[in-house]
Amino acid sequence: MTIISTRPSFSIHSSLSTLVDKYEGFIIDQFGVLHDGTKGLAGAADAVRFLKARGKKLIILSNSSKLTDFTLQKLPQFGLQPSDFVHAVTSGQEACAYVKQQHFQQPALFLTWSSQNDADVFLQACGTPVVTRVEEAKFILLHGARRLYGTDLDLEQCYMTGDLTVVEPLLKQCVEHQLPMICANPDFVMVRTDGKLVYMPGTIAQRYEELGGKVTSFGKPNKEHFKACLRELELPAEKVVHVGDSLHHDIMGANAAGLDSIFVAGGVHRHELDNRPGEMPSRKSCLELFERHGQFPTHVVPLFRMDDS
Repeated sequence: MTIISTRPSFSIHSSLSTLVDKYEGFIIDQFGVLHDGTKGLAGAADAVRFLKARGKKLIILSNSSKLTDFTLQKLPQFGLQPSDFVHAVTSGQEACAYVKQQHFQQPALFLTWSSQNDADVFLQACGTPVVTRVEEAKFILLHGARRLYGTDLDLEQCYMTGDLTVVEPLLKQCVEHQLPMICANPDFVMVRTDGKLVYMPGTIAQRYEELGGKVTSFGKPNKEHFKACLRELELPAEKVVHVGDSLHHDIMGANAAGLDSIFVAGGVHRHELDNRPGEMPSRKSCLELFERHGQFPTHVVPLFRMDDS
């Protein structure tokens, strides 16, 4: 079943089945498309296997602060295999490469996630020593949104509610010292397994810019990351489509890169559409959402799946 809208032109499909033959390559987002961070999403693994069996080339493009190797190694947890994909491009890997090139061995304030191991692996890859005083830092490395590494500063309130009160004094102090910020995950929000929205590092980066700080962010919607995927796929842009659930990051980035896009309505914007997971969105609700955010995809599907059951 396909519903064609007239203003502007985009199509709504109950599944991917009617789109498979239009493209040879698929650039696929992770969170909200393939999995929710804990388990694979309904129909996603089957869709990947179907596309792979049809000879399609697949690549992951993710605003994850994880490194590429970690991303690929974790795929079996979601019913997927690294061999299903040509490669994975993560914002964390791109940020790490930049830090090694521009700030190698320079001391940094490090905002990160709860996992000590994840934090240490990322720091080691970047070659970054951590300090806890603004006066000693050369830059801010924004990897996660739950704590300031090496201190008692807990950012859980920021992560759970988007209230940046607890981190605001630190950000203001960093602006005063003109510290540049490197953001390894520019996402603003993510939908957890329980359906609750949580706030990501991009929220902190956005506030730092509002305060007058300089931020260099990696990942979508930067069109260079989409071009990197095209190089890995070895396909022309007109034969490739991007699949994602964020209008600001996925659809904006695909539009900037001149790529067709498939918007997954059951992801991060589900609450704005007032949709249950997997429910077919109405043309009217999609138009209102796209007009509100100023971004229009080529196609819309409820979930990344091959059937509409």
